[in-house]
Amino acid sequence: MKTLILNGSPRKNGDTAALIREVTGKLTGECRVIDAYTCGISPCVDCRYCWEHSGCAINDEMQQVYDYIRECDNIIIASPVYFSELTGKLLDLGSRLQTFYCAAAFRQERPILKPKKGAVILVGGGDGHMDKAYGTACILLRQMNCLSIHPVVCSHSTNTLPAIEDRNAILGTESIVSFFEDRGMHS
Repeated sequence: MKTLILNGSPRKNGDTAALIREVTGKLTGECRVIDAYTCGISPCVDCRYCWEHSGCAINDEMQQVYDYIRECDNIIIASPVYFSELTGKLLDLGSRLQTFYCAAAFRQERPILKPKKGAVILVGGGDGHMDKAYGTACILLRQMNCLSIHPVVCSHSTNTLPAIEDRNAILGTESIVSFFEDRGMHS
């Protein structure tokens, strides 16, 4: 089993990273984490190359991510929530999924044949509004052919309680592991 994790946090040892470690420590198989803040992936520049061609005209680390998206079994989007949304750097990376949308919409192609399972982990303090960020993450997961998506796992009081001490968030990560490892659930 292969799992791709798109990490939208700038903090290497923050709350998002702690919950990612909880999942990766329990999942079987290979896990590949892409850190939006440190990877060499540029945002989409709307050059429209993908309207008529397979792939993306920008030649950077996203090329390897595209390959991994096609072959993996599971995808997690993990992010702090900034102003009720995923982080900007994660949205930059997510904009590069435009090539998959264009393949289907303009060229009537299926760029990702293998169905996947998806999950979303969100952390943050503030007002606790996570719905918009979860909605955006689900749109991105569907672009990567996630046919079933686990309910969102949130730790939304990290300004007073670290995510690693949030019992509901830890139970949520365990639920993601069970969901991913149950190979019978795909719809």
